[in-house]
Amino acid sequence: MSNIVYKRRKNVRISFMLGIVGMLLLVISSSLFFLYPFASNETVNYFHGENPILFHGQQEGNVLLEGETVYVPFSFMKEKIDEYIMYDEKSSSIILTTNSKVIQLPKDSQVYYINQEPVQVPLSVLKESNGELYLALTPLLEIYEIQYTILPETKAIEIVRNGQKVVEGLIKAADVHEEKLRLRLEPNQQSPFTEGVIDKEKIKIENEKDDYYLIRKENGIAGYIRKKYVEKEQTITIEIKHDTSEPVTPMFEGPIHLTWEAVYTKNPNPAMIPEMPGVNVVSPTWFELSGTDGSVNNLGSQEYVNWAHNKGYQVWALFSNAFDPNLTHETLQHYESRQNIIRQLLQYSKMYQLDGINIDIENVREEDGPFVTQFVREAAPYFHQAGLVVSMDITFITTGNWSAFYEREKLAQSVDYLIVMAYDEHWGSSQTAGSVASLPWVEENLQRLLDVVPNEKLILGVPLYTRLWEEKPSGEMSSKALSMTEVKEWLTINGVTPSYDEQSGQNYAEAVDPVTHSIYRIWLEDELSLNKRVDLVSKYKLKGIASWSRSFADETAWLSLSIETKPIAQNE
Repeated sequence: MSNIVYKRRKNVRISFMLGIVGMLLLVISSSLFFLYPFASNETVNYFHGENPILFHGQQEGNVLLEGETVYVPFSFMKEKIDEYIMYDEKSSSIILTTNSKVIQLPKDSQVYYINQEPVQVPLSVLKESNGELYLALTPLLEIYEIQYTILPETKAIEIVRNGQKVVEGLIKAADVHEEKLRLRLEPNQQSPFTEGVIDKEKIKIENEKDDYYLIRKENGIAGYIRKKYVEKEQTITIEIKHDTSEPVTPMFEGPIHLTWEAVYTKNPNPAMIPEMPGVNVVSPTWFELSGTDGSVNNLGSQEYVNWAHNKGYQVWALFSNAFDPNLTHETLQHYESRQNIIRQLLQYSKMYQLDGINIDIENVREEDGPFVTQFVREAAPYFHQAGLVVSMDITFITTGNWSAFYEREKLAQSVDYLIVMAYDEHWGSSQTAGSVASLPWVEENLQRLLDVVPNEKLILGVPLYTRLWEEKPSGEMSSKALSMTEVKEWLTINGVTPSYDEQSGQNYAEAVDPVTHSIYRIWLEDELSLNKRVDLVSKYKLKGIASWSRSFADETAWLSLSIETKPIAQNE
């Protein structure tokens, strides 16, 4: 009986030991699983759809392949290559611009146009499929610094850009299990994989994270692999160069000193225009938008041009949008009407032997700003090709129709010069009397503008007029613009001597009418004020100065605005 009890105790002890061992094995195996988890065997497709676009390491949609012709989505071109490329619905065309070319790609046509010259090709340059526009890639290779390759196996289209860097590498993994050579979506072995690599396979290294490289196979498929299986080789830079020769436009070795000639109905008699020492450019306001088809009114005068050239002045005739927001919207939204404006301005420029065009587009709805930018981008190549200097008038940065629509940074890329109209701090209809352009106001806004416009392209516009403000006893406020001569006459008639106003940085005068009891106030544009504006040009190293307008000046204006000038070349 005692022997039976002994055996039972022995069996219990063995079972207990086996349980302990089992638990230890479970703990060890669980720990190993968490510390060294098994690699995932899940595979995923790297690309989606047929003929994917590979660009900067990402799939960016898919192309159309028709035979050997590759068509890329318009959306891809706009988002990734050229933000300015646009579709014009009226002409069913894609419009794109460079510094020297305007290219029109009509839909379902085997002809496209460079600066309105036809180019015949054996394929449609623009087509629509499933509601999306596609552009033939081959003509674009002559415009943009890009190249493409159809990759083996996947038939992916890899597009590269000039200046893009590529790090080449080689797989070094002899006798390594294939599981470790799989390309993972994430830098860990538990991530699904796309494909595998083999020893001595050529690859590209695109990124690194922890002890993994993101590499790409020659077929375009990519994924993460441990660094120890990859050997870095050379880094190369993609070089894609086109002929970048640009039309030669007249260059100014010294500062520009421009004055506008305000022409409303008829031109002034040149014989009656006094000497303007220091001036080297005149800008008569001759051309104005008049119809939604892009028709342009012309007040040009060959007599005026001959006089200006004999005086050594360049002539940059001004084109305006008539300051009409509705007319501007209807006209500039269409390629054909924009081109009609450009054709007429080119014709007038040739007719009058102009040296430049000054674009003065004002009072435009903010949402129409891109149309204004597109017009300038399309106009500049033609004007430059014709040997014309291209300048454009802008305002300081503020809100409303007179300012918010200007895409100043983009405009600066197209034109030779931007002229900031640094005046009308207080408008004629303002209910608060004040300076047309106080010096602190000008400098503060100039500093903000120089954050987006390079100083070597910026010309400071200055007023040669001032406003005489009348405040009636009732509180009603009104004003009228006076020339420099008229201001001096008013001061003499009223026996008023101006005094310096620190707040505006200008001379200031006021008088009370003894009969009506109206108070008159005026902030002067005189030698003091104009000299200070020239000082700003020097301080901020601007390209020059421009004055509105010639007819408001007296003989002291030109001496006050005098800046160092050198002779400038005239067009032949």
